[in-house]
Amino acid sequence: MAQDDAPPGIRKKLVETKQAWAREGRLLTGHTAPPEQRLPPGQRLVTDWPVLDLGIQPEVTPDTFRLKLDGLVENPVTLDWAWLQDLPQEDRLNDIHCVTQWSRYDNHWQGVPVAAILDLARLKPGAKFVSFEAHDGYTTNLTLDDFARPENLLAHRWEGQPLTRQHGGPLRVLVPHLYLWKSTKWVRRISFLAKNAPGFWEERGYHDRGDPWLEERYG
Repeated sequence: MAQDDAPPGIRKKLVETKQAWAREGRLLTGHTAPPEQRLPPGQRLVTDWPVLDLGIQPEVTPDTFRLKLDGLVENPVTLDWAWLQDLPQEDRLNDIHCVTQWSRYDNHWQGVPVAAILDLARLKPGAKFVSFEAHDGYTTNLTLDDFARPENLLAHRWEGQPLTRQHGGPLRVLVPHLYLWKSTKWVRRISFLAKNAPGFWEERGYHDRGDPWLEERYG
């Protein structure tokens, strides 16, 4: 069965299971480590790339793609795919870490650096937080400091190929220093805010920040 055809109960069961993990503190080891320890506490190394979502994989094509930048900005805009491709493009190599306990090393990405997005939007002085909305209804949040780090991207290519639908293509946020639920798939809106706005998992027992080395799995 295709993900888009999955019955509503599939999504409900997935959410309830992960909420139970938060209540139970599942996977917590009680340890912390410095980022110099490449594999964060409690993680296991994988060579594949597991697929995790809310039971929905929206189909967004370059023709239908739109990315809205709004909130506390001097220049609210909605980008189409051609405009996105005209922005600066950069490569990144990094590791990724999922709160469900897997990590994958040495991922090659290409996309738009966050600095280019900030330059385009021109933030107002009161902007301190960022809220993300995806095409499947998913939301999450970051501090502006976590979003603005130089290693972050709006990624549209992985290992030299266009980012696939199952992994958030055509465009996803990439914030590799935090657990991967903070790297919104199928992103369609980025809002800059004065106050924090907890997202889907943050409202369901997960940590507001999600640092893997501090084992910030749950709130």
